[in-house]
Amino acid sequence: MPRITFHPLGATVEAPSGLELRDAAKRAGIELDFPCGGQGTCGRCAARVLSGRLDVIETAISADTVPDEGSILACRAKIGDEDAVVEVREQPDLSAGQFIDEEEEASFIPPGWQEQPTDQGALVSTYLIDVPPPQEGEGASDLERLYTSLRRNPEEPAFDYSLHALRELAGALRCRNGKAMAAAGRFGERRRLVHLEAGGDLRSLYGIAVDLGTTTVAVNLVSIPENRIIASRTEYNGQVVCGLDIISRINYAGRPERLEELRLRALKTINGLIGQLAAAVAPARNRIYGCALSGNTTMIHLLLGMNPEYIRLAPYTPTVLDVPPLRAGDIGLDIHPEGPVFISPAVGSYVGGDITAGLLCTGSAFTSDEICLFMDIGTNGEIVLGNGDFLMACACSAGPAFEGGGIGNGMRAAGGAIDRVQIDRETGQATYRTIGDLPPRGICGSGMLSLLAGLFTGGWLDASGRFKRPSSSSFIDFKGRLGIYTVVPWEKNAITVTERDIENLIRAKAALYAACGLLTKQAGIGFQNIAKVFIAGGFGRYLDIEDAVTIGLLPDIPRDRFHYLGNASLKGSTMILLSEEHRRLQQGFVKRMTYVELNTDSEYMDQYTGALFLPHTDRRQFPSLKNRLAD
Repeated sequence: MPRITFHPLGATVEAPSGLELRDAAKRAGIELDFPCGGQGTCGRCAARVLSGRLDVIETAISADTVPDEGSILACRAKIGDEDAVVEVREQPDLSAGQFIDEEEEASFIPPGWQEQPTDQGALVSTYLIDVPPPQEGEGASDLERLYTSLRRNPEEPAFDYSLHALRELAGALRCRNGKAMAAAGRFGERRRLVHLEAGGDLRSLYGIAVDLGTTTVAVNLVSIPENRIIASRTEYNGQVVCGLDIISRINYAGRPERLEELRLRALKTINGLIGQLAAAVAPARNRIYGCALSGNTTMIHLLLGMNPEYIRLAPYTPTVLDVPPLRAGDIGLDIHPEGPVFISPAVGSYVGGDITAGLLCTGSAFTSDEICLFMDIGTNGEIVLGNGDFLMACACSAGPAFEGGGIGNGMRAAGGAIDRVQIDRETGQATYRTIGDLPPRGICGSGMLSLLAGLFTGGWLDASGRFKRPSSSSFIDFKGRLGIYTVVPWEKNAITVTERDIENLIRAKAALYAACGLLTKQAGIGFQNIAKVFIAGGFGRYLDIEDAVTIGLLPDIPRDRFHYLGNASLKGSTMILLSEEHRRLQQGFVKRMTYVELNTDSEYMDQYTGALFLPHTDRRQFPSLKNRLAD
């Protein structure tokens, strides 16, 4: 078989002819970045053949995809019939991310719970039991005597029993004269005994809440008896190298082995975070008895190994919206294998359980008379509009621009990313801030947003997102028809933003604003009728409201109506883990929510077209900008 050597790492692997280059790299232990899911549209997997020959599957969809002559795309090439040496880009950096404030998350307690009794219908519960010893001639089994001790109230739900618990039963009842601890999980309407041990401590009961995001995964370790988050951890989703957004992941999952790869990557990320939490706080993993997990519809399909293909194909039908109760061992979660896993129900193909969980963080907003708007801003923008009388939801594909994708010098919100920019109105020069105060390596979504707002209000950009010609700024240059702005003017590896990058961001903001506009129009209201706007999501946490209004991402309404929620999916999952009341409230949201499918609504395209300008074709929607724009 041909031997393929990858530079600059020097890794060598034997690979059969016809194997795709990206799979050969994986065999060599090299992670290549495929933000577009391997469709040949982003150019991030560009490589150069130094010797030998590879078979190119097809040329790039766009000539701009391949950065320079002589390069190929690793996702569009196969191993030939001879040895080859290939130079590839460095592995993607998934460290030093700008994640949630873990101390803030760890201090979060759902409001009003502090003085409530310990058991509020948590997903898992523990019981101290005292089972009388068997009597001669009685004839009752250990299980029958246990059942009598557990179910003292005949109105309580019946118990089921795991084989794991049955195997522990005889020893547990005889070790300390029948005094034992039982741990039970709620599986729908029934409780299931998952663990039994002699003696025991009611305090040693833990659960985890998980937000399985497209870009990041976050986990809370929760003490059930104390209703308290013990610790939180967040990492980039291990799937990001296989595609930045949902559609890219679905495309990547087109073959069974790639679907399995995506499943294992998500699972590895979650289990890695569980391991970090267990090491930091020191509970045994088999003391973590349950999990509440929320994610968008595609992420749940990928975690469970279900084919997501039909989510993106008309009539956009997922395999499941409300996942039946599962065991941790069924999924592969590294907690007690018999523990229940509650997965937040979705509403539609693109409005998932992360949104129905996130709504719980708005308090009584969506059960009151006031009309409220919920926005989860990320690669997939989800919108909910309503109050106690009605709920409408939709989702739009904003694309990866908010996460730094689709931007030439874009990057995720990691160490060295430019996350804030100010533009001098006289010279057009940028001053910037980087995450971690590290040397600038690229620009992330929040940096792009503030850059765009500054260039527009400073008069350097017109409403279409094009640099005004001619330009008096030495930081604006033109190569043919393409305008280029220099953020960091290094002689080598300067950080620049092009009109094409700006166009990608305008498309992303237009998708979100148009979705909001469509829902308000269908509800027969204007933006001024909205009492509160809740902003969720990792990107939303670092969003500057003024900048967002300036470019037309958010509506121009009084600023005190905007409220940040942070990672609402994670917080909502914590509520679900701890409370039956919140699980019922979430189900209530699902049942009364009308899902609006934008893919089949012609009015959405009209809204979208109008929003493809700064801030909008109808400036009357943004009256506060009148005195802020340069002449």
